[in-house]
Amino acid sequence: MKHNLGKSSLHLFFLLLSFLTLQAEDFTYTFNVDQPTPYVKEPVMLTLDLNQTNHDVVMLFNFDIKKSEDYTFQRLDIRKTEHYHDAKIHYVYLIYPLRSGDINITFDLIKKVTTDESLAYSFSGDRDNVKKLVTKDTPFDLPPLQLQVKPLPEGTVLVGNFALTYEIKKNQAKAYEPLPFQVSIKGKGYPPLVETLLPKEGNFTRFTEKPIVKSVATKGGTQSTVTYPMALSHDQSFILPPIVLKAFDPKTDKGYILDIPSQHFDIEPVESHDLVDTVDAPEAAKEERSWLSTLLGYIVAFIAGYISALSWRWTKKKRQKGHHPLVEKIRNCKDEKALLQVLIAADNRHFSSSIEKLEDSLYGNGKINLNKVKQEAEEQI
Repeated sequence: MKHNLGKSSLHLFFLLLSFLTLQAEDFTYTFNVDQPTPYVKEPVMLTLDLNQTNHDVVMLFNFDIKKSEDYTFQRLDIRKTEHYHDAKIHYVYLIYPLRSGDINITFDLIKKVTTDESLAYSFSGDRDNVKKLVTKDTPFDLPPLQLQVKPLPEGTVLVGNFALTYEIKKNQAKAYEPLPFQVSIKGKGYPPLVETLLPKEGNFTRFTEKPIVKSVATKGGTQSTVTYPMALSHDQSFILPPIVLKAFDPKTDKGYILDIPSQHFDIEPVESHDLVDTVDAPEAAKEERSWLSTLLGYIVAFIAGYISALSWRWTKKKRQKGHHPLVEKIRNCKDEKALLQVLIAADNRHFSSSIEKLEDSLYGNGKINLNKVKQEAEEQI
C-alpha cells in the first residue's frame, strides 16, 4: 500500500509540474509540458503563454530558450494578439533531451514597456524612414523547467518509429568497379543520423558521402527521411556482413531492430595488364631492376629541375599538347566509368571535383558533359 501511494504522489507531482501558471508584476506566464519524464532523445512539447495584466502601458516580450549541450530545441509556432494594452503571446517549442538524469531547461525573457505616443511616433514618416521604437527593457528570470530524463536501453542507435529500406543495384561487377549501395531510414522521432552504417569487418573498399537529410518538425515530433549513398569495391568476390541497428520507440516503450541481411558480391577478376593502376598486383613486378630505378631517379630529378625553370605559360602549352602520359589516358576514355577508374587510380586530390561529378552521374541523378569533365581533369595535371 505504501508503494502504491508513493507512485501516485509522484505521478501527481509531475502532473502539476507539467502545467504551471505563475504571476509576475505585470503579466502571468503558464508553462505546459506534455512529457516531464521523457527518455533521451524523446520529443517534448513545451508551450508558454504570456498574458499582460497591467493594461496601463503598451507591453511587448522577447522570449527564447537558452542553448545548452543537454538538449536541442526548435520553435514551432508563435501567436500574438494585436491589442497593444492586452498582449497575449503563445509559444510552442519542440525539445529533445540529449542525456539522462535531471536537466534544466532555461529561458531568456525581456519585458519591453512603451507608451502609445512612442508607438505612434515610431511608425510616423514614410516606410523607408521608420523611427526606432523607444522601450524600457527589463530582463526577467523565469525559473528553469526541470525534466527527469530516463536512459535508453544499452546499444540504442535510433529513437523513434522508423523503417529501413535499402537498394543494391547489382551484386556482380569487375574488379575495382564500384558497386552502388543506398540505405534510407524514414519515420518519426529524433533525426536518424548514424555516424557510419557499414560494418568495420571486411577488407573491401568503402566509398561514402554525406547523408541526404529531409526533416520537418511538427507538434507530433520530427518526420525525417535520411538517405545514405555509398559504394563498395574489391578485386575479388566478397561478403558484406549484416548491418544491425538497435532502435527504441518511447511511445510503445519497446525496442526493435532495423537490419540489412548479409550480401554476397561476385567479382570478375581482371588481368593485371588491363588495370590502370597495378599497385594491387605487385607480384608481376618483383624483378630486380635497381639499376633502372636509379637511372629513372636521375632522369626524374633532371626533368623536375628543368621544368621548374620554365615559365607557367610554357607549362600550360605543354599540357595542352598532351605530353603528360595521364593526359592520353584521360583522352582515350570512352565513357564516364572508364574516366572514373583512371582518375581514382591516379590518386591525385586535385581530381576530387571531377570524381564527384562522375560518381553523381553514374550512381546518382547528375548529368555531365564528358568532354568538359575531361578538360577539367587535364587542367589539374
